[in-house]
Amino acid sequence: MKEYKVGIIGFGTVGAGVAENLLVNSDVIFKRTGVRVALTKIADLDITSDRGVTIPDGILTTDAFEVINTCDIVVELVGGTTVAKKFILEALNKGKSVVTANKALLSHHGEELFAAAEKSGADLCYEASVAGGIPIIKSLREGLVANRIERIYGIMNGTCNYILTRMEREGANFAPVLADAQKLGYAEANPSLDIDGFDTAHKTSILASLAYGKWFSQEDVYVEGIRDLELSDLSYADELGYRIKLLGIIKNNTGAVEMRVHPTLVPKTALLAGISDVFNGVVVDGDTVGQTLFYGRGAGRKATASAVVADITDAALNYANNCRQRVPNFKNGEQFTKVNAIEDCVSRFYLRLQVKDTPGVIASITQILAERGINISSLIQHENQSGAANSVALVILTHPVRERSMRAALSELGVLSINSSPVKLLRIEDI
Repeated sequence: MKEYKVGIIGFGTVGAGVAENLLVNSDVIFKRTGVRVALTKIADLDITSDRGVTIPDGILTTDAFEVINTCDIVVELVGGTTVAKKFILEALNKGKSVVTANKALLSHHGEELFAAAEKSGADLCYEASVAGGIPIIKSLREGLVANRIERIYGIMNGTCNYILTRMEREGANFAPVLADAQKLGYAEANPSLDIDGFDTAHKTSILASLAYGKWFSQEDVYVEGIRDLELSDLSYADELGYRIKLLGIIKNNTGAVEMRVHPTLVPKTALLAGISDVFNGVVVDGDTVGQTLFYGRGAGRKATASAVVADITDAALNYANNCRQRVPNFKNGEQFTKVNAIEDCVSRFYLRLQVKDTPGVIASITQILAERGINISSLIQHENQSGAANSVALVILTHPVRERSMRAALSELGVLSINSSPVKLLRIEDI
């Protein structure tokens, strides 16, 4: 039985986890699959720092091209969208199978990378790019291949889910919880990629591409983050029977694809509402299977390493059986003529206004909404939530309406707000 040489480029947290797994569990992989994978090279600019794993002599190098030239399977764990792209293209052009966890690179340059893989006949595997250790890529590519995918909802950023869980559970404000997340290593010193929704948008575009057989980029995804969420909104949502989650949302709208990322009110009875702390969850609705839930750790050394090594094993099996590109990454799926702009999406909405506590205000609000064809499903009133005298907080839930109509009403509603308090708008998904 041939032994397949594995090389890792990037020896950070995940790279160390992959190396450890291969060194400890290669015998398990062999017993289960009949193929041997051997860690033979690791490239990094820093090969002296302790990563908590003992690496045999002769494996570490500072030359990434030594990995590409000598290994059968190249694992890219550098991150970023520049040098990582160079390494992957070099490996693919040499016909080497590549495994990556780089969602940003795939989201921005996936079409070029997959074209290079197609041309060379090499495998490009990327399970760890979305939701860490959760096998959502393999499930969409293989397990759900007989389904037309109608909807996908994903909690795919552990940092944001941790922050929202703490805010709701402890009644804590956003800023101190973010600071705690940074101290614990859940959030970066510059947390924008996570809390402004871009990390989730990368993953959303990848899942949409798999679901619908057409390449989408992050630019096709409407994005809002959680930075501006207030504790009062989580409290009102709780009172109304909802939790707020940062969701990646993908929908098949009869010829158009809808992709958006934003804080979303989710019913407490929904499966996703119970996913807390740093965990991830993805709900997929297929026309045949119905609704399925994928749950687990979305990041971290061991969870991500598990997904990377699973891809390494798949690549080795494909080599051994002479069937590389056995499962296409995305190809000629359902045909979609366009991506829906956010203004064309239909949702229920949550509105929070701080208005003067005077006769006729509620009537004015309902008239503005009615003129735009917006029906109210619920309205609650709380006095003096902002501490302002003679003011009242109003929270309104609507029936489904096109976002364009809601945005047209917002400017008029804003005139009724006091103390420069803008109208807070969130979307609702009755999953």
